[in-house]
Amino acid sequence: MAQSRKIVILGAGYGGVHAAKLLNKKFKKDKNIEITLIDKNPYHTLMTELHEVAGGRVEEDSVKINLKKIFSATRVNSLTDKITRIDFKEQKLDSEDSSYEYDYLIIGAGSEPAFFGVEGVKENGFTIWSLDDALKIREHIINMFRKASSERNAAKRRRMLTFVVAGAGFTGIETIGEFAEFKKKLSREYDVDEKEVRLLVVEATNKILPILNDNMIDKASRYLNKVGVEIITQAAITKVEKDKIHLGDGREIETNTLVWTCGVQGVDFSAKLGLTMGKKGRVAVNEFMQSLDYENVYLVGDNEYFEEEGNKPTPQIVETALQTAETAVKNIIADMEDKKKEGFKSNYHGFMVSIGSRYAVATLAGKSLSGFIAMAMKHLVNMHYLFGVGGFNTVWAYLVHEFFDMKERRSMLGGHLSAKSHGFWLAILRVYVGVIWLLEGVKKVQNGWLKSENIFIVQTEGVTSASEQAGEAAQAAATTVTPLLAHPPEIYTWFMDKCIAPNAFFFQSMVVLAEIGIGLALIGGLFTFLASCASIFLSLNFIICAMAGKEILWYIFAGFALMGGAGRAFGLDYYVMPWLKQWWNKTTLARRTYLFIDTPNH
Repeated sequence: MAQSRKIVILGAGYGGVHAAKLLNKKFKKDKNIEITLIDKNPYHTLMTELHEVAGGRVEEDSVKINLKKIFSATRVNSLTDKITRIDFKEQKLDSEDSSYEYDYLIIGAGSEPAFFGVEGVKENGFTIWSLDDALKIREHIINMFRKASSERNAAKRRRMLTFVVAGAGFTGIETIGEFAEFKKKLSREYDVDEKEVRLLVVEATNKILPILNDNMIDKASRYLNKVGVEIITQAAITKVEKDKIHLGDGREIETNTLVWTCGVQGVDFSAKLGLTMGKKGRVAVNEFMQSLDYENVYLVGDNEYFEEEGNKPTPQIVETALQTAETAVKNIIADMEDKKKEGFKSNYHGFMVSIGSRYAVATLAGKSLSGFIAMAMKHLVNMHYLFGVGGFNTVWAYLVHEFFDMKERRSMLGGHLSAKSHGFWLAILRVYVGVIWLLEGVKKVQNGWLKSENIFIVQTEGVTSASEQAGEAAQAAATTVTPLLAHPPEIYTWFMDKCIAPNAFFFQSMVVLAEIGIGLALIGGLFTFLASCASIFLSLNFIICAMAGKEILWYIFAGFALMGGAGRAFGLDYYVMPWLKQWWNKTTLARRTYLFIDTPNH
C-alpha cells in the first residue's frame, strides 16, 4: 500500500492557486495524496486588477473568484481559515480553532506594502494591496467629490480635489490612469469643474515605469500628460500629514488623498516564522524553492527571496508567482518519486501596463507595443490566465465585467458592446416571428407534408399523383420568388442524395415539426435563444436549398436580435431559465467543467 502524504498550501494568491491546480492534475487519481489549500478569504483575488475597482471602472465581483468554484470536482480541499502559527518540527499549522498537519508545505502568503520608514504614511495614506483597500479608496474618492461639491472654502476644496499617487511603478501608473477616467464621471455627477481636479504621480527616482524601455516610458508619460496627470520625478516623499505631503526638495502638496504604491515586502507573518530571511521581509530559498531551514517547506511568489544570475532577486510579479509555484510542485513530486530536483529558471514573457481603459504600453517577447494593440494583449493574457484557473466560466465573467456590462464607455471598445435595450421591446418581435413560423408549419401540414406519400424536399422515384400535383403547385408558387441561389452547391446536392433522400419523409416531417416548434417556443418565450438559433439555421438551410429568396433574410437578422434575451420579458424564460441555472450549477458536469452560470435574483 502506497504511503499517505499530506500537502498543505498556505495562501490562495497566484502562486498558491497555481500550485494547487498542478498538484491536483498530478495526483487526481491518487487517493493517498491529500491536498489542502488554506486562505483567510474564501476567494482568489486578481491583485493586478485592483486599480480598476479603486478607480470605479468595475465592481468588486470582477476581481474575486470563489475558491469552491475553482476547485469543485478536484482533489483540492479549499478551507477558509487564518493561520496564526506554524510548527515546522511538528509539521503542523495552527489557527485559533484548528490544526493542520503536513508532509509538505507550500507557503504563498503574499506580500504587503513597504513604507520605508516614512513618517505618517501608514496613518494618513491609502494602500492598494487588497480588495478592501481598493473599495476604501473608491469610496474615499467619491466622498471627496461629494464634499467638494458643497465646500465654499477654496483651500479646503482644492485639497479635496487633489489626488496623489506615490510611486510610478506598474501599480502606481495603472491607479492614476483609472483616476484620470473616474474624475470625468464624478465631476459630472457632483457638478465639479474638471479643471479643478488635480492628479499627480510622485516618484523618487528619475523616471516612471523603470522596468520598461525608454520609448515605452515616453509614450506612457505623454499619454498621462494628455489625460491631465502631473508627473513629479526625483522627489522622495519624506513626511505625510492628514492634509499635506512633504517632498525631499522642500516642496509641499496639500491634499486629502495619498495612495501609496512605492514598494512591497514579504508579509509580517512570514518574517515571524523563524526561517532564514532574505531581503525586504522575504524568506530565503534555494534554487528548488525550498526553505534553507526545512527541506519539506517551499515558498512561492512574493514570499520567496532568490537571486538568479547577477545577484538579481526574482521580481514580485505574477509570472514569478506562477513559475516558482511550478518549480515547487515539480520538486515535491521529485522528492516523492526519488528523482532529481529541478532548479528555478525564470522565463518572463514581458510586462504590460494599462493607463485607464483604452491605453496601455507593453513589452512582449522583445516587442514594444502601445495603445489599442497593447490593451488587447493585456486582455488576452488576463483571459488566458483565467481560463487556466476556472475555465470558460471565468473568461465569460471577465468579458461581461470588462465589456458587456461596462459603464461610462470605459473599455477599449468604448460602450459599443455594453449598449443595452429593455427586453420588452423585443417581446413584440419575438411573438411576431413566432406566429409567422407557426403559420408556415401549419400551412405545410395542410398541404400534406406529414403524409408519407408526399415528398417535397427531394426528388424520389415513384412519386404519387398527389405529390406531382403538390410539386407543380410548389413550383408555380416558386416562380413568384427569385431564389438567392440559382441551384444548391454540389456538395449539398450530394449530401441530400446520399443522406436525406433515403429518409426523406422523416426529414421532411422534422422540418414541419421544427417550424411549429420554433413558432410555439418564440410565442411563449421558452428557450428563446435555442429557438432563435434554430430559426437562423432553418432559414440558411432554405437558402442553400435554392428554395428561398431575399425575403427570408429578415428571419435571420430577427433571429440574431432575439438571441439577446427576448424571452426574459413576458416569456416563460423569465421563470424557467433561473430554475434551470440553479439545477445545472448543482450537477457534477458543471463542477468538472467550471461552467457555472450566475443566477439572477428576482
